[in-house]
Amino acid sequence: MTKMNRRDALRAVAVTASGGLLMSQQAFAQEAGAGTSQTAGLLQGADVCAIVPEVTEGPYYFDPAMERVDITEGRPGISTRIRLQVVDAGCVPMPGARVDIWHCDATGVYSGYAGQGDDGSIDTTGETFMRGTQFADDNGIAEFETVYPSWYRGRTTHIHFKIFLDETNILTGQIFFPDALSEYIYLNVAPYNDRASARDTLNSNDSIAAQSTRTAFAFIKELDEEYLVAMIVGVDPAAQSAVGFSMGAPGGDRPEPPEGGAGGQMGGPSGSADRATMTPPVKGL
Repeated sequence: MTKMNRRDALRAVAVTASGGLLMSQQAFAQEAGAGTSQTAGLLQGADVCAIVPEVTEGPYYFDPAMERVDITEGRPGISTRIRLQVVDAGCVPMPGARVDIWHCDATGVYSGYAGQGDDGSIDTTGETFMRGTQFADDNGIAEFETVYPSWYRGRTTHIHFKIFLDETNILTGQIFFPDALSEYIYLNVAPYNDRASARDTLNSNDSIAAQSTRTAFAFIKELDEEYLVAMIVGVDPAAQSAVGFSMGAPGGDRPEPPEGGAGGQMGGPSGSADRATMTPPVKGL
């Protein structure tokens, strides 16, 4: 079998990670039931404009109160730009929405927690890499600079996000990636391929990926120096979150927000932030 390179891996993903063909902007508008004027500002390539199902936030969320674009804190990995566009059910962008993302690094560990890694020996308590907040611009778009996430046992490749419209309307979701591309990276690119263990979960056998539906599978494009990961996130402005905003983890406490830390702190040097400040009203609501 011919060895696949990174460009071939992307070429093999001429469809989204969920298997759905990438739609043209016109088809996108037709599926959404929206006119051309409503969808003219939507992200090119992203294939779904629908309310995104809410799924578990998982055990690794905490709010470091950092408004920043670059969330890597210098950790290695393949440069990746995350571009999320927040829209309502009619595909109309929602400026001002708060967007949080968090994910594991290129070795499969999250910041802020002990007992991680393939042998449970890694402790990242007090660290904040791969976490951050942005506010959607006039087109409903928020962007982050990060690295392509690795994997950990029991989960396929993913990035977590929360969309805050106010203190009760909070959508918690996850972004999923093409398995062909992930597999190539994990086998061929350092530090992803430095791990002794083999990945045990793909998109096809990840229950949260199935629950998320194809709306959560991102469009990915290779740029000159990074990947672009784009997704349209449909939020119901009238919905009440089942997951919500919490600092307490199932079965234990979240780590305390670190003192100081990288990036632009929101709320003072302790890293704490006033939720009213972090969840401003969305324009037009």
